Amino acid sequence: MTALTLQEKLAILSDAARYDASCASSGTAKRDSRDGKGLGSTDGNGICHSFTPDGRCVSLLKILMTNFCIFDCAYCVNRVSSNVQRARFTPEEVVELTLEFYRRNYIEGLFLSSGIIKSPDDTMRDMVRIVRTLRVEHDFRGYIHLKTIPGASPELVAEAGLHADRLSVNIELPTEASLAAFAPEKDPAEIRRHMADLRLRKEAASDTTLKGTPAPKFIPAGQSTQMIVGADPTDDATILKQSARLYGSYGLKRVYYSAFSPIPDATAKLPLVQPPLLREHRLYQADWLMRFYEFAPEEIASQGNLDLDLDPKLAWALQHRDRFPVDVQRADREMLLRVPGFGTKSVDRILRTRRHRTLRYDDLLRMGTTLKKARPFIALTDWSPGALTDHKDLRARFAPEPRQLSLF
Repeated sequence: MTALTLQEKLAILSDAARYDASCASSGTAKRDSRDGKGLGSTDGNGICHSFTPDGRCVSLLKILMTNFCIFDCAYCVNRVSSNVQRARFTPEEVVELTLEFYRRNYIEGLFLSSGIIKSPDDTMRDMVRIVRTLRVEHDFRGYIHLKTIPGASPELVAEAGLHADRLSVNIELPTEASLAAFAPEKDPAEIRRHMADLRLRKEAASDTTLKGTPAPKFIPAGQSTQMIVGADPTDDATILKQSARLYGSYGLKRVYYSAFSPIPDATAKLPLVQPPLLREHRLYQADWLMRFYEFAPEEIASQGNLDLDLDPKLAWALQHRDRFPVDVQRADREMLLRVPGFGTKSVDRILRTRRHRTLRYDDLLRMGTTLKKARPFIALTDWSPGALTDHKDLRARFAPEPRQLSLF
């Protein structure tokens, strides 16, 4: 068999990494220095785009170290029984690619995951070697997100956390029953222990030592996880409750949702078609409500799946018409956050401004609120929703044409 070139490996292992939703394309315009103009690239094998909390777009080299795997997870295209072309980077090749892409201004960091080869410890040892080499030998200052391997020794995970900005371990499926059915080789208890250990180590790193010096930094960007949506019959209400438990128990920064994508030669237990991508989008919106808008998962979806026609905050408002219209001048922060079209920043501006004067409709416009959504749900000195609040076709008026929606 002819040995693969580095470029061929990159093509295979960057494509295999696309199933991990922890980095999503920003949708930026394609630019490439290979046309003879400028320096750097936003396109090409392995380059993905992710957003920081302050809104900056970051380009990352997103690859698997290998798509060989000893596990046979039914939903995974890289499972041991899958008939896909295999490839494997050496640690030195990953280091070389990262540094060369970085020097050419193609990327600002590395997102590294891997299939499991030989054992969790063997795989994790190679991944730690990569990040240690980048940080210690090459003084690499870029962002590093490392997918850790459940079952790997705590010592290896601890060392990984000293070099990576973020670590994550995927819970894969929303319930233990589904994981047992589709990935019996994976242990949910082991995954939870892994997450708990990361939380404890990060908390310990925030304390000062007995000598009064700061402890070594440990995953300053925190930990995250991912679950596949639509591979099993779990509904959105159960998924959101699981996410709330993960945030509360393990201090996760993000739970990522990945719509199941049908794979070749799949077991009959898996669905034949992909779930609507809009379902994944609605889950992200609901997740946003839990993290920033003080919603409990039971409020967003008490049972069943989220409404695909309306964003979850608007759906909640239409189900609780007795809470509206909200007096913007007097309502507390919690109720203002529940007004469709009001974001966290605009609510904070409202609270600051109304201490000094009475708010008017034009003030809300200047604050950046989406009044097209908010008008039926608010009352001001110079605005009353009137018949809008009782309009029988209010839901129909807000149900969008089929298109991608923004986060509120």
